[in-house]
Amino acid sequence: MGMAPGGARADTVSMGLVRSERADVTCIVADDHPPILDSVSRFLRDAGFAVVATARNGVEALALIEEMEPRVCLADVRMPVLDGMELARHLHDRGAEVSVLLYSGAADPTLVDAALDVGAAGLAVKDAPLSDLARAIDAVASGALYVDPVLVAAVARRDLDGSPRALTPREREVLRMLAGGGSYAEIGAQLFLAADTVRAHAGHAMDKLGARTRTHAVAVALRDGLIA
Repeated sequence: MGMAPGGARADTVSMGLVRSERADVTCIVADDHPPILDSVSRFLRDAGFAVVATARNGVEALALIEEMEPRVCLADVRMPVLDGMELARHLHDRGAEVSVLLYSGAADPTLVDAALDVGAAGLAVKDAPLSDLARAIDAVASGALYVDPVLVAAVARRDLDGSPRALTPREREVLRMLAGGGSYAEIGAQLFLAADTVRAHAGHAMDKLGARTRTHAVAVALRDGLIA
């Protein structure tokens, strides 16, 4: 392992940089189970994130988000009063500038499409290592899409119909940028294409991959090594 100037290990310096960047990521954690709420909040603070508030249900979370405007909200899918899905939908409909990372106790692939449909930035599972949760928050805070690898594999296996998978270079590029969290308009601006043209490329890729949604197409392409 390499050494940083002054004899410090390179990985120690790298961890310091990560923690410094995470200090700017303000988070609200919402979960109706106190032990999970406390342990996850403590872990995220120890990992360097700025956990500014916690909530026991979606209504509390919604009020705190409107007041504190965090960059990320980690929300349990199933909560009383207002669940995580409906919380994400409310925030998306209002145009709130917060990335909602949904947190599920069940590794259910059907939740992936539902989460993205309501405007969530990603979906993590509670059985995954907490280090994965930190990486998920890093991803959504930077504007990328995050889906737990277990769910990516499950979505990719689901309802495949043997359609041909010969994607054009442009279709691969569009899927790769969708995997990074870009919208059709943002991708179009980077590729000097109209948003409708990007949407068409994504649609063609979905047809070839036998996917019902762009999220499903990204999952299949990742699994099959069509994009990296």
